[in-house]
Amino acid sequence: MILVTGGAGFIGSHTGRALHGAGEECVLLQRRAPAIPPRLADLPVAMAQGDITDLDSLRAVGRRYAITGIVHLAITLPWETDDGDAVGTAGRALDGFLNIVRVAQEWGVRRVVVAGTIGVYGGVAVDGALGEDLPLPMRHFHAIPTLKKITELLAGQLAAETGIEIVTARISGTWGPGGHLPDPFFPAPSLAHAAARRGAPDLSGLAHQPYAEDALDLAYVKDTGRALTLLQLAPRLRHTTYNVGSGRATSNAEVIEAITSVEPGFRAELPSRDAAPPRWLDTTRLREDTGFRPEYDTAAAAADYIAWLRAGNER
Repeated sequence: MILVTGGAGFIGSHTGRALHGAGEECVLLQRRAPAIPPRLADLPVAMAQGDITDLDSLRAVGRRYAITGIVHLAITLPWETDDGDAVGTAGRALDGFLNIVRVAQEWGVRRVVVAGTIGVYGGVAVDGALGEDLPLPMRHFHAIPTLKKITELLAGQLAAETGIEIVTARISGTWGPGGHLPDPFFPAPSLAHAAARRGAPDLSGLAHQPYAEDALDLAYVKDTGRALTLLQLAPRLRHTTYNVGSGRATSNAEVIEAITSVEPGFRAELPSRDAAPPRWLDTTRLREDTGFRPEYDTAAAAADYIAWLRAGNER
């Protein structure tokens, strides 16, 4: 049985569905009351309440279920809280990961797949494909990439000392059912929501002004969940770090074009500029070791997401 931390969340719920599709039983861990979210109501998944920073609550899950693998997607946000305890907050964020490794060792788990982020490549002076072997800048840009880089280093040490296979999945920008609205880093979800309600897009929640030519590796969440499932279930992996994404750069203009193919009356005008050369995740490792291929191109993703929203789903 596979434990998915953050299992009722955005990527977690799609990972649970992909695990079920692969014939695996799974337990979805969430901090709140363990109620199966409506989007998973058709699946025979188990829900468990627990907090990754609370070791006792994790151990309680292991007493109820025979856990054989872990997909660790939950995160304790590593920035200062209202109490002003920045050091304590950073410590709790790291404790969450360490507790997962602790229980994996106690339960005899063979492999833990840990969610990383494309953000660790911030500051890498390379245009084009971003490969896992590129040296990462050891500077602080944002709290989450900083935490993920620290976690990757700890994973290597702990894997060597415990014998657990700890695999980091550096996940690209992801959109689709259950996702963030707005996503502060790219406008695709906001554009899809506008098309679904046949209105004008509200891009005020983005961290920066989006431009038509801006591009990133944009993955549909159903593909992301399936890639994580393949990393968990592959009989043999040759690496400890894998990029998880579409393997190509998608511009905002391409997203608008794809949405317009689904909703011809949709209109969204983004300003133009001379954009930096696009960068995307090199997914060669993922393809070669798991056989992963994205099932959704941008047009198919837009069609699926808009249909989901028009079926009455809020996100």
